[in-house]
Amino acid sequence: MSHRPGHRPPAWALVPPAVLAAAHIVPAATWLPGLRLRCFPSLAGTGRPGHVALTFDDGPDPASTPRFLDALDRLDVRATFFVLGEQVVRHPEVVRETVRRGHEVAVHGWSHDRPWLPSPVRDRREVARAAAAVRETTGRSPRWYRPPYGILTSGRWAAARSAGLRPVLWTAWARDWTAEATPASVRSTATASLRGGGTLLLHDTDLVSAPGCWHATLAALPGIVAACREAGLGVGPLAEHATS
Repeated sequence: MSHRPGHRPPAWALVPPAVLAAAHIVPAATWLPGLRLRCFPSLAGTGRPGHVALTFDDGPDPASTPRFLDALDRLDVRATFFVLGEQVVRHPEVVRETVRRGHEVAVHGWSHDRPWLPSPVRDRREVARAAAAVRETTGRSPRWYRPPYGILTSGRWAAARSAGLRPVLWTAWARDWTAEATPASVRSTATASLRGGGTLLLHDTDLVSAPGCWHATLAALPGIVAACREAGLGVGPLAEHATS
């Protein structure tokens, strides 16, 4: 690599590619539940002991998200929806209805891609673009960011902080994105590891999951909420979760 006389290359250009790659991907080890819960409880979404944060990823989807909004109304529960910017632009009316019903809208990125290669400029641009889409559609500034697949690289962490967003993953999931998911499996998987102070990951769409899998999640939702309430736990959005 040559440079003009008197022109100093940026510091990152002098770093070996292997080091750059490691710095990019190593933070994604927080995807591992045990490590995240032990070492990064705030990132895991650990909140006040008497509460469970209910979160949904990958929408909005006009075919399924309204069904979840209706179910949550019947249960008298509010949740946090992590939305994709490209879907917000396509279906702004669904996002506005989500807010009108009292739910929280957060950022899941612009598209649902895997960030294997470092691209900090792209990360910053796309996270900011998604946050702007939420803000312009809802009239409210989003607070939270959850990267697709829960892969929080250094670039995406920096992009979230630059956009004024707080990264948060989850303490429990339901494996509701698989073709094998049933209402019973979604409920049992969700409640098996869900405790007071936990954040539950669910999906309100099959846009990047097995076709039709959202039906199992929707059917399991009343049982999940009932199990939390029977354990004396409140259920609500991250805004009420008081993560440390």
